[in-house]
Amino acid sequence: MSYQLSLTLMQQPEVLERVLRVVRHRGFKVTKMNMQLEGDQSVQLAMQVESERAIELLTNQLDKLFDVIDCQVQA
Repeated sequence: MSYQLSLTLMQQPEVLERVLRVVRHRGFKVTKMNMQLEGDQSVQLAMQVESERAIELLTNQLDKLFDVIDCQVQA
């Protein structure tokens, strides 16, 4: 299954590494990624992931990260 995620992240040097580590540990594979700065404080990250696992396993963990402001699954 393929899923499209839209994340709003705090702008910090290690935020992308932290998100990708969670994606990998939860058994998902990143197939597409686009990241844009939104002002001085936040970053928009659009990411497509693939896995046979339920997407809630990933989104619940991403929501727990302190530098993730918002995490949405796009239809």
